[in-house]
Amino acid sequence: MENFGFQKVNASEKEGLVRNVFNSVNNNYDIMNDLMSFGTHRIWKNIMVEWLAPRPSWKIIDVAGGTGDIALRILHHVKNSSTSDGIINVCDINESMINNGRNKAINQGVLNEIKWTVGNAQNLPFSDMGFDAYTIAFGLRNVTNLQMALQEAYRVLKPGGRFMCLEFSKLTSPILDKFYDFYSFSILPNLGKVITGDKDAYKYLVESIRLFPDQSEVCNLMEQNGFKNIKYRNLSNGIVAIHSGWKY
Repeated sequence: MENFGFQKVNASEKEGLVRNVFNSVNNNYDIMNDLMSFGTHRIWKNIMVEWLAPRPSWKIIDVAGGTGDIALRILHHVKNSSTSDGIINVCDINESMINNGRNKAINQGVLNEIKWTVGNAQNLPFSDMGFDAYTIAFGLRNVTNLQMALQEAYRVLKPGGRFMCLEFSKLTSPILDKFYDFYSFSILPNLGKVITGDKDAYKYLVESIRLFPDQSEVCNLMEQNGFKNIKYRNLSNGIVAIHSGWKY
């Protein structure tokens, strides 16, 4: 059995249930991200890309990146450095989210500079050792099997490649705990209902955050799956954390 929020479901069911969540909220996903984080998700993503410090020649895979938020930031970063001759691949299990990201890329005139693939983080449709960097933002907690997803991340990275994950984590300030719980469980699902029409989707997302491993546990999982020189940075008092590791 696996966790789907606070529910227990068969492992074979979880993937479909998660896909349904994102199908439901896809059209208003970006609006909700801005509203529920007060726009702070944009800062968190910028910090992630700055810490990654991608080079123009890198081949990069952004997993669960259908909205294009990370890929577009990476593209902007490398274009500001010099002419890019690398490749950015966005891979997401949800085709509607991929379409969301493609539309953003069209609007910015960079559609052909990013490759878009529908695929599963636990079984990536890419060959071994093909990428210089692997990024995943707010996607790791939605996979059915964390170990398999991390194994796949390690497999597709070149020796010397870097793994970077941005994910909700555990608060470092006990003073904020009660307010954060009230906001998460009482306000966010109702906000989700008003904006997307789906309260249950945001109830699941809040519950999935609470069940996701804390900063140290994520480091341990990364180490178990071969990553070295593992570090993390807390942002906004640990509401989110960025984890970084290398394949040597």
